[in-house]
Amino acid sequence: MTKREKRRRDEAPMPAASAGLLRFFEEDTPGIKLSPQLVVISGISLVVFALAAYFLLH
Repeated sequence: MTKREKRRRDEAPMPAASAGLLRFFEEDTPGIKLSPQLVVISGISLVVFALAAYFLLH
C-alpha cells in the first residue's frame, strides 16, 4: 500500500448510513403500537381471505 492510499484510508469519514435513524426512532409518537408479527400475520390473513372468497364465489 502506498503512502497516499494509507493516508486516504485513515482520513476517510465514517459512513453515515444510520446517522438520522437512531434519533428518529427514539421519538415517542402517539398512536397505535403494533408489533411487526401482528402486521405480517394480518397481511397474510387478508390475502388468504381474499383468495378464499374469490375461489368460493366463482
